[in-house]
Amino acid sequence: MIYETNATIHSGSLPGPNAKKLMERRLKSVSKGVSYTTGLFIKEAKGALIKDVDDNVFVDFTSGIGVDNIGHCDDAVIAAVKEQVDQYIHPCFNIAMYEPYVELAEKLGALTPGNRSRKVMFANSGAEAVENAVKLARAYTGKQGIISLECSFHGRTYAAMTLTSKVKPYKTGFGPFLPETYKIPSAYCYRCPYEGQYPNCGIACAEKLKTLLKGEIAAENVAGLILEPVQGEGGFIVPPKEYLKALESICKSNHIVFIVDEVQSGFSRTGKLFASEHYDLNPDILLLSKSIAGGMPLSAVIGSEEIMDSVGSGQIGGTFCGNPVSCAAALQVLKRIDELKLNDKSMQIGKQITDRLNQMKDKFDIIGDVRGLGAMVAVEFVKDRGTKEPYSEIIKKIVEQCYQKGVLIMSAGIFSNVIRFLPPLVMTQDQVAYGMDVLEAAIQDVIK
Repeated sequence: MIYETNATIHSGSLPGPNAKKLMERRLKSVSKGVSYTTGLFIKEAKGALIKDVDDNVFVDFTSGIGVDNIGHCDDAVIAAVKEQVDQYIHPCFNIAMYEPYVELAEKLGALTPGNRSRKVMFANSGAEAVENAVKLARAYTGKQGIISLECSFHGRTYAAMTLTSKVKPYKTGFGPFLPETYKIPSAYCYRCPYEGQYPNCGIACAEKLKTLLKGEIAAENVAGLILEPVQGEGGFIVPPKEYLKALESICKSNHIVFIVDEVQSGFSRTGKLFASEHYDLNPDILLLSKSIAGGMPLSAVIGSEEIMDSVGSGQIGGTFCGNPVSCAAALQVLKRIDELKLNDKSMQIGKQITDRLNQMKDKFDIIGDVRGLGAMVAVEFVKDRGTKEPYSEIIKKIVEQCYQKGVLIMSAGIFSNVIRFLPPLVMTQDQVAYGMDVLEAAIQDVIK
């Protein structure tokens, strides 16, 4: 049995009656600006499985958008949270300090790639971490400009939204945006803007940064460059190592703060604790969130000591930043990653998914590209492999078909033509196989 429960999937009859009732209430009371992928309302979750309010069970390939890398409701994390709640919940670190904040800062500072002294501040979300990174870069350098990449996603608050590349739905109607921001091409090798082919392309996309610093904004006016080592919402774009190293080198030689956003790619998602390790990066600032605390809200800004201490007391932080319950959960997450050998599991799961997707690519002409790093995997759909015209219309149909068969997946991509896989890293081989079987059947069904 693939399901570790007696519940069953009511194929073709989702959502069920209880979920439908909740959806009616949702539509009346919740802003339509808050999106949803399916009609699922959750009742409970464990490991890689979710049970809905009608007792249907789903294999989850989304992990709460990359939040539950160690699996839903890990027993050790739950125990740590309960123990902390029994002691104190929120004294506010600015008023009454507590050890979990300090201990977590020590551990993350020591684990961050690079060989320099690090300091840490905690916030509540990935977007909030990005906002603080912008503040720190500008304060440290005394400069204003911030550069980000095409196909990037950094959040929905104003600086983060400005630095994000995808216009719809994230930026439409919300201008004007943060001034003094600039974009350079990402290394989207499948859709190279220079029509090159790696590795014989000379990494022309990285050279664009040099051009930008000569033709549009002087390096003397650029405070920082922010990038995702593997782009998330942009479609799980995995750049060549030379690309990221080139950008890092240009930043270092021009006193530009090199900011690496690992909100989605961190905590063993790519087969290493941080994706930066695959590329031998030494970020000036590293940003973390999502899977940092096993489902509790928390983010981290980790930077060199001189950058983190370039601001005065009270200039960064916030009321709920570094909540002790979240810090206790995060400390347990770090232990569980080692105990469960999740880096190895990430590579095994990623290989199993990638192998199956490549088999599907041989079978279905609408699959244009399969890519990923560890268990951060994506498949891109096109109408024609020659023209690479995005096939975005098919994505919702595939997502819905999978949902009806008990598999949760989600879309991504600058053209909304990518399906991304973020399975909990405790997912079993049988659960992966079931998900891939359902996906293949869904593709076959929608192209009839």
